[in-house]
Amino acid sequence: MKKTITFTLGAVALATHLAAGAAEPIKVGLMLPSTGTFAALGDMITKGFKLAIDEQGGKLAGREVQYYTVDDESDPSKATDNVNKLIKRDNVDVLVGTVHSGVAVGMARAAKESGTLLIIPNAGADAITGPLCAKNIFRSSFSNWQPGYATGVVAAKKGYKTAMTITWNYGAGADTVKGFREAFEKGGGKVTKDLNLPFPNVEFQALLTQIASEKPDVVYAFFAGGGAVKFVKDWAAAGLKNTVPLMGSGFLTDGTLAAQGEAAQGLITALHYGDEIRNPRNEAFRNKFAVAYKANPDVYAMQGFDAAQMLIAGVNAIKGDISRKDDLYKAIAGAKIDSPRGTFTLSKAHNPVQDFYIREVKGEYNVVTGIAVKALADPARGCRM
Repeated sequence: MKKTITFTLGAVALATHLAAGAAEPIKVGLMLPSTGTFAALGDMITKGFKLAIDEQGGKLAGREVQYYTVDDESDPSKATDNVNKLIKRDNVDVLVGTVHSGVAVGMARAAKESGTLLIIPNAGADAITGPLCAKNIFRSSFSNWQPGYATGVVAAKKGYKTAMTITWNYGAGADTVKGFREAFEKGGGKVTKDLNLPFPNVEFQALLTQIASEKPDVVYAFFAGGGAVKFVKDWAAAGLKNTVPLMGSGFLTDGTLAAQGEAAQGLITALHYGDEIRNPRNEAFRNKFAVAYKANPDVYAMQGFDAAQMLIAGVNAIKGDISRKDDLYKAIAGAKIDSPRGTFTLSKAHNPVQDFYIREVKGEYNVVTGIAVKALADPARGCRM
């Protein structure tokens, strides 16, 4: 009898020790583009995310982090199958992704259905903080409406009266053009025509010819990645750089300047980040990123970094017990993030409330020259959370 009691107590003690000292890793599923037009963006997001985790010693509340990756191929038709590899096959605790708005909508639907925590480090689909909003879905970046609206404010203040817009014919393009139109027309201007082409088509010549013929006061453009590089080069080659003012969402010139070269010089954009924001967090972030990756961080790296900071804030608040999902979501929703862009909070729809900066391309930098809109919140139209 005595031996039995001793054995049982020893087993309990051993089990308790193992539970305390060897908690299972937290599984992070990174669903980002690693091929195609947006591959470089996915790479920078991943690097930024991992840098923030590395600042924590590679752990979240003392628990190791395991990464699972899926190339989303920037293909909305594959979104559900790809995200379910992470949710159902790998049983991840948190999803992080993605860049393409159409893919992110598929991810959001799957996350809402499964109850899996989703943190979006780029894709700005308005629907995600609108009709698809949910307690377990968060964004560390922006809504597509926000940079469009901020650029429209700047264009109107410059006194432009007529504008044309140009973008890809997909969700992000439509959303950001709506934002630009809303602000520009509120400021007294008029959008005379919206031009678009299928994603990821980069044959711009016919549309550039149309712009040259109609000569609006300003053109608003939204492209990113490789498409942004070609657009800006084609714009200059068509002789438009010196005849029609071009403005854009900051993604037009973020992460693309080295490839755009002289064609980008002087371009004015609006975004929630810039190369020379002066605050201690940004200076430390840029220095650490440069040391770790031998490259300068861009807005995508910053958004990946802050996606991890949001996760860290939530997991630390619940002391690593991610089974406490509602407490985890409340902690993230209420967090005040010390970001390289400047401190931000989250709206009720879980989208950053943040300053948008005016930036001008000077050399290889998007230099901040002022603030377009302070503490701009996404209107979250259709959110019923």
